[in-house]
Amino acid sequence: MKRILTLLVLGLMCSVSSFAQRSERNHAERFEQLGSMLRSPNVYRTASGAPGHMYWQQKADHEIEVELNDDNQSIKGWQKVTYFNNSPDQLTYLWIQLDQNERAADSNTPKMAQSSINSRVSMRQLEGIVWHDQDLGYKINSVKTMSGEDIPVTINNTMMRVDLPQPLKSGEKFEFTVDWAFNIHDRMSFIGGRPGYEFFEKDGNYLYTMAEWFPRMAVYSDFEGWQNKEFVGRGEFALTFGDYKVKITVPADHMVGSTGVLQNPEEVLSATELQRWEQAQKSYDKPVVIRTQAEAERLEKGKSKDKKTWIFHAENVRDFAWTSSRKFIWDAMAVKQGGKDVMAMSYYGKEGNPLWEQYSTRVVAHTLKSYSAKTFDYPYPVAISVEASNGMEYPMICFNYGRPDSDGTYTDAVKYGMISVIIHEVGHNYFPMIVNSDERQWTWMDEGLNTFMQFMAEQEWDRDYPSRRGPAHKIVSYMRSSQNLLEPIMTNSENIIQFGPNAYAKPATALNILRETVMGRELFDYAFKEYSQRWMFKHPTPEDLFRTLEDASGVDLDWFWKGWFFDTEPVDISLEAVNWYKLDNRTPAEKKADAKKAFDREESYVSKTYNAKDIEETVLEADPATRDFYNSYNPFSVTPEDEKAYRDFMARLSQEEKDLLNSGLNFYEMKFKNVGGLVMPLIIQFNYVDGTSEVERIPAQIWRLNETEVSKVFAKKKEVKNIVLDPFRETADIDESNNYWPRTFTPSRFELFKSAGGARGVSSGDNPMKRAQRK
Repeated sequence: MKRILTLLVLGLMCSVSSFAQRSERNHAERFEQLGSMLRSPNVYRTASGAPGHMYWQQKADHEIEVELNDDNQSIKGWQKVTYFNNSPDQLTYLWIQLDQNERAADSNTPKMAQSSINSRVSMRQLEGIVWHDQDLGYKINSVKTMSGEDIPVTINNTMMRVDLPQPLKSGEKFEFTVDWAFNIHDRMSFIGGRPGYEFFEKDGNYLYTMAEWFPRMAVYSDFEGWQNKEFVGRGEFALTFGDYKVKITVPADHMVGSTGVLQNPEEVLSATELQRWEQAQKSYDKPVVIRTQAEAERLEKGKSKDKKTWIFHAENVRDFAWTSSRKFIWDAMAVKQGGKDVMAMSYYGKEGNPLWEQYSTRVVAHTLKSYSAKTFDYPYPVAISVEASNGMEYPMICFNYGRPDSDGTYTDAVKYGMISVIIHEVGHNYFPMIVNSDERQWTWMDEGLNTFMQFMAEQEWDRDYPSRRGPAHKIVSYMRSSQNLLEPIMTNSENIIQFGPNAYAKPATALNILRETVMGRELFDYAFKEYSQRWMFKHPTPEDLFRTLEDASGVDLDWFWKGWFFDTEPVDISLEAVNWYKLDNRTPAEKKADAKKAFDREESYVSKTYNAKDIEETVLEADPATRDFYNSYNPFSVTPEDEKAYRDFMARLSQEEKDLLNSGLNFYEMKFKNVGGLVMPLIIQFNYVDGTSEVERIPAQIWRLNETEVSKVFAKKKEVKNIVLDPFRETADIDESNNYWPRTFTPSRFELFKSAGGARGVSSGDNPMKRAQRK
């Protein structure tokens, strides 16, 4: 409805105020500064989010000799650890992670898991209930000083305390050795997990993904002391940087891919492979196949009894992983990064082709370029993708999935799933392998940030890329969940019900909203790169991220962190009402004419129509004595007093005020209600009668004084046809039906379908490619 706004005094005296009565707690809570919710700045971590002038972190160097037994799927190793105490504290013991014990017979992992019996139970579920009697977990044969003396240790599930012979003072180092062994488990079984082996029954060969394989130093930090929380499968790792020298002994016909740089290629590669490897180091436009599929298939048919030792060195890494199999095809290409060449490489069995030969290494190269442009130049010499029907990351190497049908065809979903997982796992080199956050405590700091980066890399790969996570509207179904199924992002990983949406999708969405809607790309990109570069090869906390993004951009984001990271409220902002006003610049004659029309409309009703025929004569018509002044008075006629008042009013106006009065502006008073609770900016699209559109962006701070209801008036030269709130689906609004004026209603649809399932990342059954080949 259009209303006329009367200009009563000089200028436009139109105030915009909240249309709701404020309660005692309807404002300030969501906009209070985080304050005591964050750790206090100190000499180690500044209030700006940067490392302090006394920042320190520990270091642990490793020399490891390990041998793989391909006959009984076991491994034995020996390692020398040099631990540097760079902290200001004196240490009386060290903590070491024994992650293989998570699969031991007495592991707490199955004990902590809920279980139930239904009328139908799969064998995998049943195996999980009875657990297993396999001989898994570490056998720690010895922990000794360099002089050969035994060191007392205490093993508590997946953690081992090493009691030092004497206190390790600040600035000192301690060297010790560990001798260990364990049986490698079948990661394709109910035990699952990322490391282990996969057995290929058709050719009788194994593919080993050796991760979490050696006793690893826990982190001792300024903000937590020892991170010695038990590993039970979900909360991943907090690890210490160091340099590695690793000798890996495997069957002579195996191919090994690893963290670090191969030191003896001439000893482990054939002359042909060595020539191709040298060629690959000069190939920047496409991968060079170093071991072909035909060569790998020939090796699959025989098992060498000889052994080879592969030697790798890696500097400044927080972990070390490797893979080994005679099944591997190997290709590689060079990627320019910061004035040096990085080798992008892939290892995969024939089961991965043709997908892997076409895409994997190219995707690795693309990921390095995309991530580096937004953070820092990739500092390591290699980046490896391994096809292992898996998805897990380690420095310079990751294990990924994506297998076509046996005839080489595949679904679109398998192709894009493979590309996405490669981007994601290679991207983990940046977060947390280099920007080394504590995954055991804050899964989102690596998974969420990496998923955000993955989304941008996917879009750079293909304009129509079907990204699953990142765009705001794709988190809506999770945000709609019942509150008893939700936790804040700032929740320990073991305590999260919906792990993927909480730790991956929601933080990625939040960062995308910051970049696109709250801060804008220029401010966000600068601040995010600043955070990445500040905390390269260091241990950041959430406070360091929050503070850096604010410090480098000049944007107050405490309200955003509180709503998105510390709470579970959803976004649901309703456009409650729109009132349309115009300035009243009519002459007295025009006002009286409009009033007459309004009166006639008001007094026009059905009874009058019938009475005109049914009442032959009224009392007033029959008896003149019942008439007085008002029966002949015309309230709609213009009087001399009306004309004078109008002339006097116009005479008092300045020319500027006259121009405003005659501008023809339309004033739209819009009332908004915060139904969901999470405050967000208002993005409003005005669609005009003439077919044009305009978007207004109102900062979230409009909610500061009333977090429940606000109003805002907009002056528009054009007449509005309709209004849409959040037209580009930027804010993750869970109910878009209340985002329209006038209200728009569309039917919901449902369809019948037959459910189907299959192994993750494996193409099976019919697909468009298969059907096309049949024609």
